[in-house]
Amino acid sequence: MKISKQARREAKELFRISIVNGVLDENRVRQAVSKVAEVKPRGYVGILSHYHRLVKLEIERRTAKVESAVALPPEIQSEVTNRLNKIYGQGLNISFTQNPALLGGLRIKVGSDVYDGSVQARLENLVESF
Repeated sequence: MKISKQARREAKELFRISIVNGVLDENRVRQAVSKVAEVKPRGYVGILSHYHRLVKLEIERRTAKVESAVALPPEIQSEVTNRLNKIYGQGLNISFTQNPALLGGLRIKVGSDVYDGSVQARLENLVESF
């Protein structure tokens, strides 16, 4: 679906209003969507679809997934959390999961950034070099 420039501008303005202290505010998102759905301005479907895209990208950008071969002790989890918060700022949603296929090390994915310090990745790089 083609979205008009005006709809994009309005969606971006709604998105800017939804950010509080650098973090997406869930209540403001709900209010913005309900207000647009209630008023139904010209091109409201385009506004809502572009707004949805912006919100989805922001949620992905503020989500971190940390994988390790074994469960990480709490002190290492807090160190990883502190370093990620220092790099990406506060308000990051961090989840810790186990992936035995990694063999060792960590793989961290924040939005589209991937930091792979796993043994599996090193072995794959070694195989590719031969």
